[in-house]
Amino acid sequence: MTSRLERIAQQRLEKLERIRARGINPYPHRYKRTHSTKQAVVLLEQKEEGSTQAEEVTVAGRIIARRLMGKSAFVDIHDSSGKIQLLFQDINKFTEDQIQLFNDLDIGDIIGTSGKLIRTKSDEPTVWVGDFTLLAKSLKPLPEKWHGLSDVNMRYRQRYLDIISNPEVKKTFRVRSQIIAAIRQFLNQQGFLEVETPIMQPSAGGALARPFITHHHSLERDFYLRIALELHLKRLVIGGFDRVYELGRIFRNEGISTKHNPEFTMLESYQTYADYGDVMSMLEEMVSGTTKQLKGSYKVKFGDSTIDFEPPWSRLELRQAIKKYSGIDFNEHPDTDSLRAEMQKLKLEIDPAKDRGRLIDELISTFVEPNLSQPTFLVDYPVDMSPLAKTKPADKSLVERFEAFAGGMEIANAFTELNDPLEQRQRFLWQQKKRQVENDVETIDEDFLTALEYGMPPTGGLGVGIDRLVMLLTNQQSIREVILFPQLKEKE
Repeated sequence: MTSRLERIAQQRLEKLERIRARGINPYPHRYKRTHSTKQAVVLLEQKEEGSTQAEEVTVAGRIIARRLMGKSAFVDIHDSSGKIQLLFQDINKFTEDQIQLFNDLDIGDIIGTSGKLIRTKSDEPTVWVGDFTLLAKSLKPLPEKWHGLSDVNMRYRQRYLDIISNPEVKKTFRVRSQIIAAIRQFLNQQGFLEVETPIMQPSAGGALARPFITHHHSLERDFYLRIALELHLKRLVIGGFDRVYELGRIFRNEGISTKHNPEFTMLESYQTYADYGDVMSMLEEMVSGTTKQLKGSYKVKFGDSTIDFEPPWSRLELRQAIKKYSGIDFNEHPDTDSLRAEMQKLKLEIDPAKDRGRLIDELISTFVEPNLSQPTFLVDYPVDMSPLAKTKPADKSLVERFEAFAGGMEIANAFTELNDPLEQRQRFLWQQKKRQVENDVETIDEDFLTALEYGMPPTGGLGVGIDRLVMLLTNQQSIREVILFPQLKEKE
């Protein structure tokens, strides 16, 4: 027994065959439209105001609704700019070929049409159709009755249907594009140069993360999909670019959650003769300015709370924050075993392979992060958490590093960058030894160390998780809502 959807698909195939049999190409190469649907509506408003005499338009879009009213019919079409209504006044007055074509149209088909702009009695902007043509026959029905695609799994797997069916989804990704454009504009105005660095890299460096590994057959060697942008951008700083940034994809072979996707977008910037305090000020200005530009206010709704991005943001020492929210002072536990034992008293399940730095990171994510709804900087991290950051002059156990949080999520990470090549080598060797104990891949980027030996000026570096920032500014609780094609588990 065939299903309802199979019967509909078969009916549409039969319509397609009829259309072709009448000598009509159901998938023409091009169509010259004069206006988008939004432009057509604006033109009608201008005509009504007397500022233009234009009234003929040619528009195109996907059919999303049909209503027969006696001998006439109303059809709604959507394009990327919006919606407009079409009026087929007295269908019997069209040619026989046009009548047959109209009868073979379905919701989901893409059509082009020419006609006069009018406003109906119900005040609806409308094209009074004089001529129309089929531009693409849809062989599958859209989600039921244009009520939207609600199956979350299907929405992510078939994002094209999600965009067709749910206008808010399209809006989210338009805002995402605007956020990225605003960030680019800010950095360009600040004198930063946008660059592109390799995605496939011979060393997995710049962050503590498990990489994806691939093999280049011609070169007969393995490469890693980059886990950070950092080391190549620092090479450019060494080469003489004072301010550089990259907006690019990062790949980490780790968990998937509402806040994590294996492939995500990162902004990294580096500015010479600056420290983490300078970077902190720049981040405040960039995020608050972007928010104000997009929203008209520093305040945004996120879940049940309102986040205020107006500077200055709160600042908390990491040690004090962890002590406040967990009761643990990591300075009293200078070794891994001691800290692990203290954390176990809180009934936490602790991975025995984790070192002290990763245990402190777990304290942050478990106890501190959920409490940081308003924009907050956590500052001054232990050196064993930050192998690429410069130590504080007054306390060599800490580095000049901050992480920025909002909405209970980390959105940025920044250092005063370590530029001592000898100390950097020792940090890398220590890191490599640690990762080998944890059975993780870790390689030392010797070329970066060589570059560092030529001298890198004092530098402040910044990394911003673009996807999480978009989540905050579009009020989305899952990272999958702001990534067009998120990775998902295979269907069972």
